[in-house]
Amino acid sequence: MPYGLRRRGDRGQVALEYLGFLPLLLLVALGAVQLGLIAYAAQQAGTAARTGARSASLDGDAQGDCARAVSSWLSVSCPPAFLGDEVQVTAEVRIPSVIPGIGNFGTARKTATMPVDHTGN
Repeated sequence: MPYGLRRRGDRGQVALEYLGFLPLLLLVALGAVQLGLIAYAAQQAGTAARTGARSASLDGDAQGDCARAVSSWLSVSCPPAFLGDEVQVTAEVRIPSVIPGIGNFGTARKTATMPVDHTGN
């Protein structure tokens, strides 16, 4: 067969192969995005724990300040625990899922401890 001539049965073969590979590419991309969300939730939990502990050490609204310290689309819980002259806050951020069929990736949990400010400032 001369160069440049195709058999009629081969038309569209590359497009069909690409369509067959597309779901795998999408799954890999969603997996990469999910790993990024897990890392972001862990970072946000650390920020929330430090903010909540600092607020509680100054007699502030630990839960409110903790919630304001993270992105508004994340769900966070961070109750303070007073341990003598220290306050400890453990922030738990629910990790959102972008992969269909998997609804729960658990929570990212970080803890921060700060000394209680007794000066009243």
